[in-house]
Amino acid sequence: MGWPQERGIMTIWIAHTTFCAAYVAVVVSARLRELDLSIEEAAMDLGARPWKVFFLITIPMIAPSLAAGGMMSFALSLDDLVLASFVSGPGSTTLPMEVFSAVRLGVKPEINAVASLILLAVSLATFLVWFFTRRAENNRKRAIQQAIEESAADAWTQPDPRRAPAV
Repeated sequence: MGWPQERGIMTIWIAHTTFCAAYVAVVVSARLRELDLSIEEAAMDLGARPWKVFFLITIPMIAPSLAAGGMMSFALSLDDLVLASFVSGPGSTTLPMEVFSAVRLGVKPEINAVASLILLAVSLATFLVWFFTRRAENNRKRAIQQAIEESAADAWTQPDPRRAPAV
């Protein structure tokens, strides 16, 4: 009874999504609390619609927390044997279930290789997220510094309108 009719990969996906959503919500809400709302307000004052502000301002500012939540969810799902065992049906197995069942007979080299490749891919993804986030932050700081320097240079070259020109 109930949906889906048979337990399998779909029920595993639903269970892991439900399980990990709470962790992602905690990480993202922590970032949202620290968000500078004046940036979004400035974008709306300049005529941007709320959806445009969300996709062009808010999402890029919370992207690191979304990536961190996703990687944490991946690690939790990779480690959670009990949840996968409880909701899976016959014939559907996950990597943790396969590793646990192989422990009694000795872990096959294929399982070690798959686990190593998964951990390598996650480590590479973590490094790439860190690298591109750092590069974007440095570019943003450089652009702010350049704008400050240009406005300071303009202030020195323009005459002060409050003073009368010398004749």
